[in-house]
Amino acid sequence: MSAPTATRPAVSAGRRFGAVALATLAGVAVATQSRINGELGVRLGDGVTAAVISFGSGLLLLLVLVPATGAGRRGLTTLRTALGRGTLRPWQCLGGACGAFLVFTQGATVGTLGVAVFTVAVVAGQSASSLLVDRAGIGPSGRQPVTGARLAGAALTVVAVLLAVSDRFREPATLGLAVLPLLAGVAVAWQQAVNGWVRVVSESTLTATLVNFAAGTAVLLVAFVVSLALRGLPPGGLPADPWLYLGGPIGVTFIAVAAAVVRLTGVLLLGLATVAGQVVGAVLLDVLMPSAASHPDPTTLLGAVLTLVAVAVAALGGRVRAWSSATRSGTARRGQTDDDGR
Repeated sequence: MSAPTATRPAVSAGRRFGAVALATLAGVAVATQSRINGELGVRLGDGVTAAVISFGSGLLLLLVLVPATGAGRRGLTTLRTALGRGTLRPWQCLGGACGAFLVFTQGATVGTLGVAVFTVAVVAGQSASSLLVDRAGIGPSGRQPVTGARLAGAALTVVAVLLAVSDRFREPATLGLAVLPLLAGVAVAWQQAVNGWVRVVSESTLTATLVNFAAGTAVLLVAFVVSLALRGLPPGGLPADPWLYLGGPIGVTFIAVAAAVVRLTGVLLLGLATVAGQVVGAVLLDVLMPSAASHPDPTTLLGAVLTLVAVAVAALGGRVRAWSSATRSGTARRGQTDDDGR
């Protein structure tokens, strides 16, 4: 049976702007989550355990919220029906596995790399992968061409974040560790696409978010059991600071926003908007709340501004082309009318 198809909705400029703004704020939340999970991983001395706590707490929150809402219950029923009929494939419910890997890399690398370097690695993978995911039509927005504006926006984003953290790349030891978030960034685009499908088919953002966290928690629990067998309990005890356990609720917010708006933005534009939020959030965290791995400087601020420009290029490119086409079409029609009148 063929994969489900969806018709991309006609999106007004106002709705598109709102979707991009929400995605950008969600990106800021991801940067905050990265700092929280990174610190939790440092305190525990174990990135896997930190990821289990973050994803597991998000899942527990959703197990309370989804059954308590009518939309959540209807979404679960619709989801079961869709899986039974084959209109949604089981592999499209596995986006959370990619999210689990991302959260693991937060706990394992942010304490050493810093939020900004972690972000550039994720962004580099996510920007390139989003182009391919959109081109293949994996997401609910359908197949989208790799236009000049979209390609320029993705390339400019990578350049911007490289500039933002250029001083850290004088330390070769960080490059090997940065491979993990780079791979996580590649997976994020696919995660956003398939989570968007679950949202479309179930007609419930909460249901799509629950599916994501259930899949991710299952993967992390298997990794935790293996880690426990090989290494034993993490060397650090559970920290007492309550803020270190907010990574899960923040992740719930991000996944819910991404699943809700991806059909309006497409995977690439969603990725670019969240990238902008991640970079700005990472810069603010490293400037206002510096850690041992943070090295903010003026080039970091310049890179953050350039990232916002990149998002604008990708977001507005299509609107400019559409306006130009409409203008040419209108001019042609007026010319034809004039010819007919003569």
